Amino acid sequence: MIRSALMHVMTQAVTKAGRGLARDFGEVENLQVSQKGPGDFVSQADLKAEQTLRRDLEKARPGYSFLMEESGSHEGTDPDHRWIVDPLDGTTNFLHGIPLFAISLGLERAGEMVAGVIFNPASGEMFVAEQGKGAFLTGTQRDRRLRVSGRRRLDECVLTMGIPHKGRGGIDEALPKLHALMQACVGVRRTGAAAIDLAWVAAGRFDGFYERGLSPWDIAAGLVIVREAGGFVSDTHGRDTSMRSGEVVAANPEIHDGLIKTFKSVRETEGGVKTG
Repeated sequence: MIRSALMHVMTQAVTKAGRGLARDFGEVENLQVSQKGPGDFVSQADLKAEQTLRRDLEKARPGYSFLMEESGSHEGTDPDHRWIVDPLDGTTNFLHGIPLFAISLGLERAGEMVAGVIFNPASGEMFVAEQGKGAFLTGTQRDRRLRVSGRRRLDECVLTMGIPHKGRGGIDEALPKLHALMQACVGVRRTGAAAIDLAWVAAGRFDGFYERGLSPWDIAAGLVIVREAGGFVSDTHGRDTSMRSGEVVAANPEIHDGLIKTFKSVRETEGGVKTG
């Protein structure tokens, strides 16, 4: 486990916000059968978690800026530091009583992501990383260091992909990539929470992850955690643009290279270029 003052601040903040989400998650099953339904309740749970995070982080690090999913951007007096916060990634899972959701908290320093925490209050698992200090899983029976999987061939891999849904768009663009991945690997999964996907890549549970259309708060913490676990994160062209483009390919170096080549073949096929 990383025992720095920064990591103490981050883990304490997400733990406190997580307690509230865990309590609210326990109420979702009852709300499923109510006439009103759980939608408004979940929106309030999301907002409460964000308010708790902002209050505690402001107290610990006065002047830091914020970029938050629910309330947007808040400029602080410190121009070099910014918290990037998703108080509830996996809202649809939460809404349906599925225990795959997380708080995602990242710290950006002078435009570079330097620390991240992803916490699933339902499982108690917390994934943490700080630049140059490695990545770790804590909150379980014992802490352990995170390493991306050691597989070297796509046909041995289980991958995860964010698949568009009604109202989001991008379905036609995603289908050729999904088809290519289904042909290349032993299984494709969808968790419904990008933060969980990235954390599980860092832990070696998934061998790779792809999604597009993400926001910075979906990516920020996981980007640091995957890289500190020995993985690569980029867009489908292999460029370090994920925080701006919202497109993420994450895996160990060999599988990352295989995914980049796979997506290049998809682009060439769609463009009418023979790939051999």
